[in-house]
Amino acid sequence: MLARRSSPKVTDASPTHEELLDLVAAAGRVADHANLAPWRLVELRGDDRVRFAEAIGRINGTEPSDKPLRAPLLIAIVSSPTPHPKVPTWEQEAVASGVGHILSLLLDEAGYGVIWRTGPFAASPEIADLHGLADSEKLMGWLYVGGRTERDTPRRQVDAGRFLTRFPTAD
Repeated sequence: MLARRSSPKVTDASPTHEELLDLVAAAGRVADHANLAPWRLVELRGDDRVRFAEAIGRINGTEPSDKPLRAPLLIAIVSSPTPHPKVPTWEQEAVASGVGHILSLLLDEAGYGVIWRTGPFAASPEIADLHGLADSEKLMGWLYVGGRTERDTPRRQVDAGRFLTRFPTAD
C-alpha cells in the first residue's frame, strides 16, 4: 500500500470479468454496520464507454468526450443505501466509498493501474440514468483501470504524526 499511486495513464490490459469478480468479493469485506451491503458496482467496457462519452458530449453540447476512453475498464462505484434506524445514509455512503478504495488497492496489487475519477458528471441525472441508478442511489465516481505503465518516483510518505493525535485530556 505504501507504493500505491494513482495511474492517470494506463495501457489496454485489464482484468477479465471473472478476475474482477474475485477482487470485488474481497473488496466487499469492508466494515459494514448491520451488513446492509449499501453499494454496487457498474462495469463499463468497450461500447459502454463510448455511450458514456457520447452522453458527456450531449451534456456539454460538444463532441463526445475522450475521458471515458482513457482506460479499457471503468468501474462505477454506487452508493445504494437502505433505510435503517441505526445506520444513517452518510455511513452507508462511507461503506460504498470503502469498497471502491479497497477495490482500487486490490487492482493495484494485482498489477493494474487505477485512478478514481469524480467530477460534475457523477451528480448528473442523465449519467445516473445511463448507469441504471435508482432514485435513492448515488454515483460516487469511477475507477479507471488498465495495464500499469512504468511507475513514477515513489510518493512522498505520509507524516503519520500530523494526522494521529491523542484524545484530549480532561482539565
